[in-house]
Amino acid sequence: MAQTMQPQELIDSAVVDPAGTKLGKVGTVYLADTTHQPEWITVKTGLFGTKESFVPLSGAHRDKDGLHVRVDKDAVSDAPRIEADGHLSVEESQQLYRHYGLPMPRTSPDGRMDDRAQGKGAPGMGAAGTGKGDGRGRSEKDSAGRDQSGKNTDHTMTRSEERLNVGTEQVETGHVRLRKYVVTEEQQVTVPVSHEEVRIEREPITKAGGEKVEIGEDEQEVVLHAEKPVVNKETVAVERARLKTETVTEDQTISGQVRKEQFEVTDDDGKHRKS
Repeated sequence: MAQTMQPQELIDSAVVDPAGTKLGKVGTVYLADTTHQPEWITVKTGLFGTKESFVPLSGAHRDKDGLHVRVDKDAVSDAPRIEADGHLSVEESQQLYRHYGLPMPRTSPDGRMDDRAQGKGAPGMGAAGTGKGDGRGRSEKDSAGRDQSGKNTDHTMTRSEERLNVGTEQVETGHVRLRKYVVTEEQQVTVPVSHEEVRIEREPITKAGGEKVEIGEDEQEVVLHAEKPVVNKETVAVERARLKTETVTEDQTISGQVRKEQFEVTDDDGKHRKS
């Protein structure tokens, strides 16, 4: 593992368990104090990656979809809650080894790994830039997306902090349909109509001719006409409608917890001064 993986290559990689479940992303790579080889990683989980759990690199391998580890999601979730502050103490390392069922590395009387155990990990592990450990342990941190590897000098220390990176993504919120349907309503229209009526016009005869007139019965017939309303229906287009979307911009407030490191100076009298 230590020969094939470089800390800077692991930072921000996806971590996948044996079942193919994505656990999160690599936050910090912890190196053995003695060998300076990767032994543990922290996996960032939770909202905005605010939680970090320790995961062993033993038996892990890299693939195109991320870093595949040999421990499952439940084991990582139940791992001891240890602050990822840049260095693992002997007691903290022992807790993690016991939890994951890993063999405890052999150590020398002073608590450090002896020569025979080199390459298998030391109980105490450190991360660079934290001011803890013996100054030889290192880690690669992804704060602000930069590689934090390197050695501290006697008078300098790097302070890091987390920042929220907020963006937007397009998501589907619903569907809107436009349809037409038929309703029946009553309409009244007034239409003028005409009809014929009969009236008698009388005209007197003033001069009698030589015609012979006989008294008798006679009959005349006149055809009467009238208009009646006729209703015909036709279908005409009266309106067009279409659905159109428009973008409305509004402000939303997003909150999340971020961590940052602070400096503290302690003098010989035990007085503390933070900055």
